[in-house]
Amino acid sequence: MRSAGALRTPIEAALVGRLLERPPTTARLPVGALTRAEKAAELQRVQARKAMDAAYEAELVLGLADDTPDTLDPPPDQPGAKTGSWAPEPELPGVSQFFTAELAVVLNCGRRTAANLAQRAWTYRVNLPATWAALADGVLDEARAKVLADVLQHTAPEIARAVEAIVLPEATHLSTGRLRARALALLLERDADAIDNRRRTAEQQADVRTHPSHLEGMATLAADLPADEAAEAYDLINQLAQMAKADGDDRPIGQLRAEICSLLLRRPAGSGLPGVTAHLQITAALDALKSTSTTPGSVNGLPITAGHLRELLARLGVLGLQAPEGGTLTCALTDAGGTLRATVTPEQLARLARRGCPDHPDSQCTCPVLDRPAPTGAYTPTAAQHAFLTTRDRACRFPNCGQRTGWADRDHVLPHAAGGPTDCANLCCFCRSHHRLKTLARGWRFAMDDDGTLHVTTPSGVTRTTRPPGMRPPAPDPPEPDDPRSSPPPRDDPPPF
Repeated sequence: MRSAGALRTPIEAALVGRLLERPPTTARLPVGALTRAEKAAELQRVQARKAMDAAYEAELVLGLADDTPDTLDPPPDQPGAKTGSWAPEPELPGVSQFFTAELAVVLNCGRRTAANLAQRAWTYRVNLPATWAALADGVLDEARAKVLADVLQHTAPEIARAVEAIVLPEATHLSTGRLRARALALLLERDADAIDNRRRTAEQQADVRTHPSHLEGMATLAADLPADEAAEAYDLINQLAQMAKADGDDRPIGQLRAEICSLLLRRPAGSGLPGVTAHLQITAALDALKSTSTTPGSVNGLPITAGHLRELLARLGVLGLQAPEGGTLTCALTDAGGTLRATVTPEQLARLARRGCPDHPDSQCTCPVLDRPAPTGAYTPTAAQHAFLTTRDRACRFPNCGQRTGWADRDHVLPHAAGGPTDCANLCCFCRSHHRLKTLARGWRFAMDDDGTLHVTTPSGVTRTTRPPGMRPPAPDPPEPDDPRSSPPPRDDPPPF
């Protein structure tokens, strides 16, 4: 498939280049000079512009997809190509299975967000052309267009267009909830199988997620479940909370429900379930142990306050640098910029402190007694390298991917077969899907700096950089001498002005 860009004249190419170099702008009215009615009218115009931009975005996404055919993808019978955790995101017909990963890097968003955007754009093109046209004209807002695309993406185009013809004229007069219910009712009349397909797809994409709450020191744990299972689980939790309330616990019912949910998931005594030890990665600066410190910390990447951190460390028995029962304790040593220099157990640290420098046993020296693990000539990383990489990366290092290191591979950035060393400066954690992309997808470039900073460049030329968590970004370059920001503000002109 040839790109449309290959058919342009030099003048057209130059004009497009000039337009793309211009910073994005939006025509603005002086808000302070507008009347109340004019402000309301301008807000409606803004909504129309957002709808037009959404239609244009879908057109650009489909254009980039058309430039990314599946002709160079690995064959379906390649081992691991489309099974298990190596399976790609849902694909668009005739489009490379690696397209959504490229789109995620271009848009600087997560892979699931990019996949949903691509699928929605494809639905507009194939199933809902009238909806796409209304969006492009600014007649239909993006929220209602998304509802129709979500409901009608899994049915046949002719059924989707029949439902669209009925609901589109009345869409702007319905709330998004009522529009969804109306479209679903019409779809059930014409294609009940589509509803079952949606449910099966949702079950396949279900997951458990955790993310920081809007309340400091708290986090939200969410699970995608079939409606009946979610209702049953909530009813069980609520009944137990009501029983605790009836027994005299005066805490708010919501707090009781949250605590009971946590206890059930963490397997309380007497549950009859096999014991499981959870792995928590607690990040804390040494000064956080002081009672007056305000230095925050984190648990598995979730931020917590200094007070919460001290409470957690005391509960785990780590204040005395002792591993909690059934757990392990590893010290991560970083430089002033947050770059990981070494990982070591407390026992190893104590031995090194007792032994001192073997070359200067009786004097002060600056010899490094701890550093990252030495390279190995083997393909497989050593146990020390494995521990170092897990501590340094904490998650898949592909831009905007948060897959935990427990589900990630230790991969050579420069392939081992091409001379890449098995060295921590050439190894990083990739989830299985992004490991597969790096190994098999054409046109991608991966490069890593000595400190673990990773640079990923898409076939379309967009580069994103990820740094290991905790590592500080580099200081900005000083302004150029002729930059007005580098000169002191001018003095007032003397009279006569």
